[in-house]
Amino acid sequence: MSRVKVAVVAALTTGLLAGGVPAGASSDAGAFDRPHDGFMSPRTVLGEAAPADVGLDADRIQALIDAAASYTETPPGDTHPLYSGVTVLAAHDGKIVAEAAAGWALRYADGAGTELPQDEWVAASTDTIYDLASVSKLFTTIVVLQQVEAGRVDLDAPVADYLPAFAANGKQDITVRQLLTHTSGLVSWLPLWRDWPTPQARIDAVLATTPADPPGTTYLYSDLNMITAGLVAEEVSGQPLDDLVAEGITGPLGMADTGYNPAPESLPRIAATEYQAAPPRGIVRGEVHDENAWSLGGVAGHAGLFSTAQDLARLAQAILNGGAYDGERILRPTTVEAMLTNENTDFPGNAHGLGFELDQRWFMDALASPSSAGHTGYTGTSMVIDPQSRSFVILLTNRVHPSRNWGTINPARRAVAHELAYAMSVTPRTGDDAWRAHEGDTRTSTLSLPVELAGSSTVLFDLFVDTESTDPLALEISTDDGASWSPVPFTARRGADTIDAGAGTVSGYQGRQWWNARAELEDVDGEATLRWTYRTDSGYQGRGVYIDDVTVRSRGLPTIHGDEHPERFEADGWSMVSS
Repeated sequence: MSRVKVAVVAALTTGLLAGGVPAGASSDAGAFDRPHDGFMSPRTVLGEAAPADVGLDADRIQALIDAAASYTETPPGDTHPLYSGVTVLAAHDGKIVAEAAAGWALRYADGAGTELPQDEWVAASTDTIYDLASVSKLFTTIVVLQQVEAGRVDLDAPVADYLPAFAANGKQDITVRQLLTHTSGLVSWLPLWRDWPTPQARIDAVLATTPADPPGTTYLYSDLNMITAGLVAEEVSGQPLDDLVAEGITGPLGMADTGYNPAPESLPRIAATEYQAAPPRGIVRGEVHDENAWSLGGVAGHAGLFSTAQDLARLAQAILNGGAYDGERILRPTTVEAMLTNENTDFPGNAHGLGFELDQRWFMDALASPSSAGHTGYTGTSMVIDPQSRSFVILLTNRVHPSRNWGTINPARRAVAHELAYAMSVTPRTGDDAWRAHEGDTRTSTLSLPVELAGSSTVLFDLFVDTESTDPLALEISTDDGASWSPVPFTARRGADTIDAGAGTVSGYQGRQWWNARAELEDVDGEATLRWTYRTDSGYQGRGVYIDDVTVRSRGLPTIHGDEHPERFEADGWSMVSS
């Protein structure tokens, strides 16, 4: 059984809409292929809009909602859903275009999945409060950066300058920046709750830990990094972390339902998490799920915060606004820019700003780009912020209810990001239509054009590519009726920028813009077939591949204008689309 509350345009709470200047749709709203550079106006305050009012495909926004809800259902052949309850919220160009809840905030009685009596189930709602888990790390990061702005912390100073005990066991050179980028070399985790008897002993254990690697030599995601970062902020400010978050982030942004250690009266709105036998906590609800954060009193730099999708929307929009929302500024624009700039260029695949993960298709899917930022949480939470499209999507679930062993929710994270990206348009470069390759994993699609060539020939076409790096588009030629194929090298230009596809292939992030491509064919005479082949593996997806305005010029022969004669093409997995 599932319970679903859906609104493509939700009736938002009065608090979410109070004050400020409603954002109007920009001229590029809904256009994926017109990326923005820079922040939105700091006066942008979230409003509500129908998807079409901001240029989005309403069917894809409904698909986003349906995808999030679908994982609360038990698939045929399985014994449980991917998660019990979910709340999802998506926004574009300063407007919330989807807000929905499905499933159950409380459903199970024990770790084996025994269901409570149905009259004790609690439905998930759009104002359900979730344990954010590691999404809490973003708040710790912002607090640390506020201390940097106040002149109390130098990112490149040793942590030991602020916490002298941290210098023990070879950590004297680890910097604050390396904590925030997970390049400190610290181990990823310690069983603080189990192996040390008191909160102070657990903090002392973090400060005394021995690193696994020298600082700056590797990327290793570590809870200890952010526990330590929180301690730095507390030390230099003289305030506890929960006060710093309340005074520096949640208070100014009006995030009334966000904080550590929720009040007892909030319990009916809180999503349950795991049944824990060790430590013996039973079904955890209203207390932080993370055992180490729990053992530290519920407040820690790596976990502990609870929040709603509506509250997180305020934070996401503040980031898109360059650090301000509804008349309150929590960070300077230059600080936000630094926060969303990749610090880990030495560690390909592990792009990371200060605290924020960047360009991670494994949970951002087609919204991934070098500036796309966000984080995930172990309890089943995630936030993706895409400055280039001025969009964000928040997915909050209680996927560990009742057991952390029920599986990963990464498919759901990718699904909602994917649908938001595909709700935006890629406009044909020329005319009303363009060729678009297939959408989906583990497939191959081909677009073939039979031609007659004479001597030296030129192939021109417009190209849009936004794919996973392992999902290539190839230009090929056959002169033996398809028995064999050879790559066709080409170049693509946009302004002063060039793609050199010397092997005849292109993939990955290419600026979310159209390119003018050109290939030269030498000494090819007679009948031939040009073919654009797009192959996707079993991994992740981008916004896809488009081809437009194909032109073939060959000495002494009529020029072929593909836009004028689409019937010349043989499409297998490609289709003509208007956006």
